[in-house]
Amino acid sequence: MTFLRISWKLIVGLKDLLVLMLLFLFFAVLFAALNASPNPAMVKEGALWLKLDGVISEQPAEIDPLTTLTSTSVPIGEIRQRDIIRSLKIAETDTRIKAIVLDMDRFLGAGQASLSAIGDSLERVKKAGKPVYAFATAYSDDSYLLAAHATQIWMDPLGGAMLTGPGGSQPYYKGLLDQLGIKANIYRVGTYKSAVEPYMRSDQSPESKIAIKAVYDEIWGQWKTDVAKARPQAKFAEILNDPAGSVENAKGNLSQLAIANKLVDKLGDRVAFGKFIATKVGADDKKSTGGFAATPMDALLASYGPPSAGEAIGVVTIAGTIVDGEAGPGTAAGDTISGLIYDALDTKNLKALVVRVDSPGGSVTASEKIRLAIEAAKTKKIPVIVSMANLAASGGYWVSLPADVIFAEPSTITGSIGIFGVIPSAKAGLAKIGVTADGVKTTALSGEPDVLGGFSAEFDRVAQSAIENGYRDFISRVATARKKTPEQVDAIGQGRVWAGGTARQIGLVDRFGGMDEALAEAAKKAGLETGEWHASYIEPQPSFAGALLGGLMPKRASVAAPMDIFAQAAWQQQLFVQRMVADLDMLTGVKGVQARCLECADFTPPAPPKAVGGWLSVLAKLFA
Repeated sequence: MTFLRISWKLIVGLKDLLVLMLLFLFFAVLFAALNASPNPAMVKEGALWLKLDGVISEQPAEIDPLTTLTSTSVPIGEIRQRDIIRSLKIAETDTRIKAIVLDMDRFLGAGQASLSAIGDSLERVKKAGKPVYAFATAYSDDSYLLAAHATQIWMDPLGGAMLTGPGGSQPYYKGLLDQLGIKANIYRVGTYKSAVEPYMRSDQSPESKIAIKAVYDEIWGQWKTDVAKARPQAKFAEILNDPAGSVENAKGNLSQLAIANKLVDKLGDRVAFGKFIATKVGADDKKSTGGFAATPMDALLASYGPPSAGEAIGVVTIAGTIVDGEAGPGTAAGDTISGLIYDALDTKNLKALVVRVDSPGGSVTASEKIRLAIEAAKTKKIPVIVSMANLAASGGYWVSLPADVIFAEPSTITGSIGIFGVIPSAKAGLAKIGVTADGVKTTALSGEPDVLGGFSAEFDRVAQSAIENGYRDFISRVATARKKTPEQVDAIGQGRVWAGGTARQIGLVDRFGGMDEALAEAAKKAGLETGEWHASYIEPQPSFAGALLGGLMPKRASVAAPMDIFAQAAWQQQLFVQRMVADLDMLTGVKGVQARCLECADFTPPAPPKAVGGWLSVLAKLFA
């Protein structure tokens, strides 16, 4: 009996403990949800505070709760580009907003097209009489491109401006795969389809170097032009041409080097910067040291709400890798995106459709599924306009083909018209540990692809022929959409990537412009005047857990983001490991034929880490 009484007390105690834990979790989640939600009541007279902690993206990815809870690193926060631009547009006329504060102390980057679009918005705010003030401990290429538009640039005395330009070393895995006894069986079309080169070579091919160098030169030239136009007093040519000599001449004082070359205007820590801003817009309610009267971006947007006047112009965003099946925001899942488009065409009275593309491509079948859904709008006599953001390459270009007009920025990366398939086999690796293969076949393709015994010559011929047919299909679609011959498309295809300026010259895009120009063109084709329409965004909704964690990410990102140039260098090493894991995960995790631009990762900011699924990436992570 004593044993039963003790057991009963333990069971009751455990039950009470579980109830208390569940109550605690409920109230913690409720508090976090309330804390993460923007509060319109926070809008006050003072500065619009753009605290850019993390990366700027076209469509923030849904935060995976499992990855977040089990990862040893803090996920990267994402800020939606259109939210920044809309808040700046509101600030132009809102009399409560006296100035703009760009807080880039923990800014991790953005695509150059996004930065240029935000820079244009900052210029319009300045023309409206609202000064812009920027602060960071250290400036990189991305953060300086934004800061150049500021009325006054501040920098911490312990910081510096490290301008490097695009480019650098990329990982190649053939040596690793050879040592592991793994063969990457590759089927591709295109002289420049370098997406699979890391798995088949130990270095970059001459053709790939030529193509990427041309894009780098065009993008970097655009960066220098934009900075020189926004801040003509900045003298950065000598620093770029002889960085080591410039730093040595300044006796290693990077902040004084930036001041001497007029890259920045003032040196001061965050407290000094805050006190200065307070003299311009007033102190905060608590009169805290270094505080100033400010309205966060989310609060300003919440106080206005989404526009709803007039007719609806649908906007669908295709952001991230194009994959089969369904997925949340930040990943362009074929079933999800196509389903959203069909549903909007059936249930909403759309007058036009704008497709915003920021994708390196991905699955061919998913790309075609999305293209057909966009094509359905054309059959309903609805104008379709494509607006390319930072990336619209390979599958990202495939889904753009139904457009009446394609807009791109000079720094947009597009093209990469080509496809590939890759399947690993491990005959040599398994033989090293004593595993061999044997069996009986009834046909030449029995048991193929044979990952144990190696792929047969017949399977290789079948797979390569299918890829070549897929490439012919790709260039045929492009030829029809762009009114070219297949031979003309093949000449500019072959998997080669192009920057927006050249892409316009060779006819892959029609005009330069961003979302404003694309929406205006859609309204014009729909016969709508200014004030008679609004943008209606057609997007997948995140899960409750994802939305909750997403709301908290900016706060979490501020804990881990690097500030000075040495911390940024260490952070770049972490990104290198993350990229290796993602590359090797693609080798074993990708399903189906791909229209994907793998080298386009060089032109985009870091993305939140995804859950590791492939066995090869797990192995690489262990080695790393």
